[in-house]
Amino acid sequence: MYETYWQLDRRPFENNNSDVRFYYPSESHQGAMLKLRYAVENRQTAALLSGASGSGKTMLIGQLRRHLGKQYCPLVHLVFPQMPAHALLAYLADELAAPGQSTPENIEQTVRRIQAFLSQNAAQNQHAVVAIDEAHLIDDTRVWEALRLLLNFQSDGQAAVTLLLVGQPALLAQMDRMPAMEERLGVKCLLRPFSVDETAAYVNFRLQAAGAKQQIFEPAGMETLHALTRGLARQINRLCDLALLVGFAEERRAIGADQLEAVAEELVTVTPE
Repeated sequence: MYETYWQLDRRPFENNNSDVRFYYPSESHQGAMLKLRYAVENRQTAALLSGASGSGKTMLIGQLRRHLGKQYCPLVHLVFPQMPAHALLAYLADELAAPGQSTPENIEQTVRRIQAFLSQNAAQNQHAVVAIDEAHLIDDTRVWEALRLLLNFQSDGQAAVTLLLVGQPALLAQMDRMPAMEERLGVKCLLRPFSVDETAAYVNFRLQAAGAKQQIFEPAGMETLHALTRGLARQINRLCDLALLVGFAEERRAIGADQLEAVAEELVTVTPE
């Protein structure tokens, strides 16, 4: 709606985790990427990626998929882990492309199917990766036991699959209560929010990726933007997108701190009556 007014090729602040053009390589994100690649490429059993909601965890997993070599496949990304253990294993078996039978199978048959596939996959010099998003929501010990079971599958003394646990910081506390799982983690990564300077760099990066030919957000407003969004990418995207819309409607030439505060108060903050 506002792209033509601001001379943009596309909307710069959509929360599209699959568009590689909008991945901003902050120090925190690149550090996490390095650790996750190390875990997968060295065929470690498990790794953990933690960060606040909206910090860019899902986009980072998408970037990881693009950076890994062809031998690291299949990569299964489970985004809804709140299911019974047998259902989760059946889902993973199907997503791993492990051939199954048309009739319903019990959990033992599913496990055997996964094991057979991983063994065959490893024999072809391929390494499977399973990313469990929103892992902090798993509160069923049987699900955790099912996931830990995956870590026992090996080929020639190496893990046949790397499990990536992705979730909010509460996931770290869960690991402390499950030492059998925690000790299998090769690396732990924590995504931190952007600093003020990173917030400004992130906004400019996304605008340039969208084809911006002029300065739209005033540099003096970046401190306000950081304070309003706590440096979280998803919150920055939402506020900046709405600010561009309002700025277009009001025919502004640029967006400053006052406009960001007004948009946050009117369109983002919910005040009970």
